[in-house]
Order: sequence, then structure tokens, then C-alpha cells
Amino acid sequence: MSDTTERLSLAGRLRNNFLTGLIICAPVAITIWLTFTFIDWADSWVTPYIPQRYDPQYYFNITIPGTGLLIAVVLITIIGFLGKNLIGRTIVNFGESILHRMPLVRTIYRSVKQILETVLKEKSTSFKKCGLVEFPSPGTWALVFIAGDAQGEIAAKLNADGEEMVAVFLPPTPVPTAGFLMFVQKSKLIPLDMTPEEGARLLISGGLIAPEYKPKIQEIPVLAAPIPPAGT
Repeated sequence: MSDTTERLSLAGRLRNNFLTGLIICAPVAITIWLTFTFIDWADSWVTPYIPQRYDPQYYFNITIPGTGLLIAVVLITIIGFLGKNLIGRTIVNFGESILHRMPLVRTIYRSVKQILETVLKEKSTSFKKCGLVEFPSPGTWALVFIAGDAQGEIAAKLNADGEEMVAVFLPPTPVPTAGFLMFVQKSKLIPLDMTPEEGARLLISGGLIAPEYKPKIQEIPVLAAPIPPAGT
């Protein structure tokens, strides 16, 4: 009986050690794999267009991961720098005017540009907050990313009764890359203190990894002591 118990205990310890090692190694391995996959993808797009005399691989006769990605970052930065001056801005405007005359291309270009300007704008509040809305039925709450107040025609049609509407993105679990764009009443949205990164971890883990929450301590106003009348 003791031998059986000892074997079960040893098997349990080995299983626990394996699971602990898996928890430690899996995130590192997945991160490394995703990083090198992205680098190889960027290199496959950029490296074929690099002239041979400017390609470091030609001189060292070895494959250097990240060469294409580094060159792409440098070129994009230079283009951004040149695009800020008068000459560069003129060239950009001329190129945009050509794209705007092309029936199919202009629609794609305008949509992509608007999305990038909205996401990369420094003062943008897009997806910088999380919240809770009742979905799919009353009493059931779903985690959403807050995009901002409703604008344009949607705001005009939905705000007719005076209730402000908010655009939110409802992602699924465990892959929060697709979902639903919904417009909900501001009064029915519960803002959260967690960041979008913490919200994404909560969704990917299926609710197992909840961010640490520290309730805010409400400051109690200090009442000033009454000033005694003069002569007392």
C-alpha cells in the first residue's frame, strides 16, 4: 500500500513539475516563434527588392535575419521625415491626387488611410479603455473595448432622444481579433480601470487571468474649522 502511494505521489510530483515547466517555457517559445515568423515575413517582402551591392548577405554569404525589416523601418522613417517638409508634402499630395482619380484604388486608399490615422493619432482615445455592457441578454455582461462616441449619421439618428451613444467593440473568446461593432447607450456602459492589454489577456485566457484590482480610496473632504469672531 505504501509503495502504491509513493508511486502515485512521485507521478503527481512529476506531473506538477512538467506543468510548471510548460507554463514557463510555452510563453517564451511562442513569443520567439512569433517574433521570428514576423521577421521572416518582413524579410521575404523587402529583401528581394534590395540591390545586391547594398545587401549585407552578399558580402557575408550568410542569411542575416531582420535585414529586410531593419531596412524597411529606416526607409519608412526617412519617408516620414521627408513628408513633413514642403517638397515632400507636395510630392505626397500629387501622389494622392493620382490615387483619388482611380475608381477602385481610391476607395481602398481612403479607407486604409482613415483607419491608420485614427489608430496612430497621438491624441486618439481609440481602444484605450475597457467596459462592460449587457449582452446577449439582461443580467449577462460582456467585456468590450470602448472606441469612442458615435459620430456622423449614426450619432444623428441614435442621439435623437437625447441619449448619448458610444461605439464599442465586442471581441470573442479566446481570439479577440474579430467581433461585433455595437452602439450602446452611454448610461448602460460600465467603464473599467483595466487597460486594453489586460482586457485582452482576460479574454484570451477565458477569464482565468484577471488583472489585479486596487479600489480607489475616496478622499474625505476636510472641513475647515470655523474662525472664531474677533475679540473672543
